[in-house]
Amino acid sequence: MRVPVLDPVPDRSTPDGGWGLDEEQLAAVTAPRGPVCVLAGAGTGKTRTITRRIAHLVSTGHVAPGQVLAVTFTARAAGEMRTRLRALGVAGVQARTFHAAALRQLRYFWPRVVGGDQWQLLDGKLRIVGQAAARAKAGTDAASLRDLAGEIEWAKASLVTPDDYAAAVAKLRRDTPGPAEQVAAVYAGYEALKNRAELLDFDDLLLHTAAALEEHGAVADEFRDRYRCFVVDEYQDVTALQHRVLDAWLGARDDLTVVGDANQTIYTFAGATPRHLLEFPRRFPEAVVVRLQRDYRSTPQVVAAANTLIGAARGRVAGSRLRLVGQLPPGPEPDFAEHDDEPAEATAVAKQIKRLVADGTPASEIAVLFRINAQSEVYEQALTDAGVPYQVRGGERFFSRPEVRRAMTAIRMAGSGAVDAPLVDIVRAVLAPVGLTAEPPGGSAQRAQWESLLAIVELAEELVTVEPEADLRRFSTELETRADAAHPPTVQGVTLASLHAAKGLEWDVVFLVGLVDGTLPIQHADGDEAAIEEERRLLYVGITRARRRLSLSWALSRQPGGPRRRRRSRFLYGLIPEEHPASRVASGSGRGGAKPRCRVCGSPLIGTDALKLQRCSDCPSDVDVELLDRLRGWRSEVAREQQVPAYVIFTDATLTAIAEQRPADSAALVRIPGIGARKLDRYGPGVLALVADSGS
Repeated sequence: MRVPVLDPVPDRSTPDGGWGLDEEQLAAVTAPRGPVCVLAGAGTGKTRTITRRIAHLVSTGHVAPGQVLAVTFTARAAGEMRTRLRALGVAGVQARTFHAAALRQLRYFWPRVVGGDQWQLLDGKLRIVGQAAARAKAGTDAASLRDLAGEIEWAKASLVTPDDYAAAVAKLRRDTPGPAEQVAAVYAGYEALKNRAELLDFDDLLLHTAAALEEHGAVADEFRDRYRCFVVDEYQDVTALQHRVLDAWLGARDDLTVVGDANQTIYTFAGATPRHLLEFPRRFPEAVVVRLQRDYRSTPQVVAAANTLIGAARGRVAGSRLRLVGQLPPGPEPDFAEHDDEPAEATAVAKQIKRLVADGTPASEIAVLFRINAQSEVYEQALTDAGVPYQVRGGERFFSRPEVRRAMTAIRMAGSGAVDAPLVDIVRAVLAPVGLTAEPPGGSAQRAQWESLLAIVELAEELVTVEPEADLRRFSTELETRADAAHPPTVQGVTLASLHAAKGLEWDVVFLVGLVDGTLPIQHADGDEAAIEEERRLLYVGITRARRRLSLSWALSRQPGGPRRRRRSRFLYGLIPEEHPASRVASGSGRGGAKPRCRVCGSPLIGTDALKLQRCSDCPSDVDVELLDRLRGWRSEVAREQQVPAYVIFTDATLTAIAEQRPADSAALVRIPGIGARKLDRYGPGVLALVADSGS
């Protein structure tokens, strides 16, 4: 039962403190000091819960606000946490990202642990990586340098040194951006050049902070005397390096609350691991463990789709499984649509969005989510053609926009004079000379600037609800605080974002687009079960961003008139109702069928290997053993030539499927899951030649 009361001040006379908490949330909020693990599913109110836990700890006298350090993974999330705590009357809590907290501590302790001037923070590492790559005779084009920089970040986040790199990636069978020894040389060269120039990268902030606390007892004592209570959000995504810092913060203490959901682990490629979340009860046997599964964000229809998707995941630890229970009134069923090509898909999505906006759905409550950023362009064009405003998440930051900077300057200057009028009216008047008109202007660029100014007015309205006596000077301070914390307001316009960038956000309407094998799951994940399951979790995150309406779509070709070789994502099997038009075979292409069936016994196929083989694992195989041996030999030779692991070419299951089905042409070959257009172009001729030879 949920109590529909929300009072920022705790009321001890009511069972839930007057905070509108359900039974599980209340258990997490009021758990005694010490280790607490909150397993919080998507939409279950985790931010509400942890901010009220902090407020409870403060109100009961356990800690002062300044003794609490709450860390999360984005500046936006940290800013939102501070805003909510302030609304609860708990100001002074340090809510920061890991890196921001480490930077603040390192600046303070630097004179004692290092001495001299503090090293400068490196703004971007590509220039130094480029110098190191050139010395190691590695690729120095932009794409290669980005890959090398990302690999160095993974290694440091995973506490892997240059000397240990080659052995570590071999053990993990990690796909590296070049020969392991060469990448290690670039890594070592980068570290040497950076240290010689007395520069720090973001990972160094964490490394040096941990070392300062581990190696200097007086520094550790001072820090631990200041901070007594720790809260970690998104605990499923901590890296080994971040956890080392957390351990250094804690010392021998256990006043720690962690919140996470293993179903939303989507950053293992960057070194994150849910292991710390899953092993928390083992590390702290006396820990209070609370499971939040009541979903207050999404309709039961959206929740059911999310549960179906994640329920098919492999390798889930039993104790971490959360099955969401929808709490909202029913809504429309998720929609599924197949299109001939990507432009047709984008045009159809833009038309639906235009209709939704015309019917009253705010554009800011609609999102188009995709797997990779390159998919954004076709939707930007389609929305522009439809006259629908949009914003690309990850593009220009709100507080960096020229019109926003001008507005903040105007507010700061006007704030020096005394004005006796409501704050919102004052802000509107101040912003009028810089472009805030009563009605929105024509033209997409002018409209975008107007929307930015209107968002500032809405921030003033938000501040007044929390601080009714706030004046212009206070509002100017609020804007500066938000700018420093990268906590922008909501701007009117459809959001275009990658699935990774959408984490932590939500909209009334979500369009999940481009759902084809090779894109989701991404092609390089094929053959790696752990990587495939992370792709599944990424789609789960996308589905759970939707509050009311959810649309999933895919296109059979990239360009109009192109070959219709693509197949919809394997993750959609089981999601599409059999009676839905999208479940039927598309244009005789052989695609479709809500549940692929075994070509031997006709039963529904379950699992990646079964889908590839197109038969149940226990049904008899008609594999051509000689062909399979020849395919394996061919794969080994190609892998040696390309200096990549054999499974990158084709997995064993894919080779077995080829040897069983013996495809005679490209169309038959591409129907085998795991063989997309790129692999068809690169390896198709060789495979088909081997198959043809085996039949002669």
